[in-house]
Amino acid sequence: MGNTFGHLFRVTTFGESHGGGVGVIIDGCPPQLEISAEEIQVELDRRRPGQSKITTPRKEADKCEILSGVFQGQTLGTPISITVKNKDTRPQDYSEMVQMYRPSHADATYDAKYGIRNYQGGGRSSARETIGRVAAGAIAKKILHKVAGIEIVGYVKRIKDLEGEVDAEKVTLEQVESNIVRCPDAECAERMIELIEQTGRDGNSIGGVVECVARKVPKGLGEPVFDKLEADIAKGVMSLPASKGFEIGSGFAGTLLTGIEHNDEFYTDDEGNIRTVTNRSGGIQGGISNGENIIIRVAFKPTATIRKEQNTVTKTGEAGVLAAKGRHDPCVLPRAVPMVESMVALVLCDHLLRFQGQCKVL
Repeated sequence: MGNTFGHLFRVTTFGESHGGGVGVIIDGCPPQLEISAEEIQVELDRRRPGQSKITTPRKEADKCEILSGVFQGQTLGTPISITVKNKDTRPQDYSEMVQMYRPSHADATYDAKYGIRNYQGGGRSSARETIGRVAAGAIAKKILHKVAGIEIVGYVKRIKDLEGEVDAEKVTLEQVESNIVRCPDAECAERMIELIEQTGRDGNSIGGVVECVARKVPKGLGEPVFDKLEADIAKGVMSLPASKGFEIGSGFAGTLLTGIEHNDEFYTDDEGNIRTVTNRSGGIQGGISNGENIIIRVAFKPTATIRKEQNTVTKTGEAGVLAAKGRHDPCVLPRAVPMVESMVALVLCDHLLRFQGQCKVL
């Protein structure tokens, strides 16, 4: 019913923003992988609210608890259940939303589909649901690194019209985490932070672009025709809250080139590996990884819930004005970075297992 993602490495998330808690069930994880709650917590801390002056002030420790599937520090090969309890809830902040719909939010569509919705913090449509994805992504990242040495690094590329200069081939996690906006371009990061702060003071919100690179991805991941690797990555990141666009490699800019300008010519490197001179394909050709770095970009819209007055209607269609209360990010981009990384990791891990099962048996 839309709450499960993946084929062999399958994750099912559950929970609402202001319910008892949120979590994930991971099925298909190989046995004997060393993993701990502390390792998963590192990733959860990167997405948790209240981490800086430019994120939502909601204070949640987001401490995870592994309930099953891990014994004496190793995975069992059985379903892994991870939960995080909600602590700092303020359901009273959403009393106006019992009847009124927030513009560009999921309130109206959830009512139209289900005839009922949890109006407290958006319920299931809240970005708090992504805790389960990031927890599962932490495990997927470890599998990918252990088996193939794959490294996944996401970062903020652009906030509104401020765009950083970042070398996707060389950027490191340490550079990304060196500032609160997660843009490796230090000079641009300072201006981004100032813009987000001012936007928040104005009761408004802004969007931007997260770029993500996956390095050392082996050749052969991806399944023609409907499960092409970039198609599954696109589905994964476009399922994130507030995502509005996806690009890989040259993206839409590639439409401005001719074939001779866009094609990635082949060569053989000193170790006898077939490589491409350029990487406008973004590491994937014909839906299958070609061994080059996979580079994607995800566009995120401005946060829908803002404090400015907006015209709207009630559930019964009566006109009204809403200035939202509650605690919300003036810009989702800094916290979206680990979410994007996690969805890329989940897709690559799933396809790595599928590749091993189909192509490495005989």
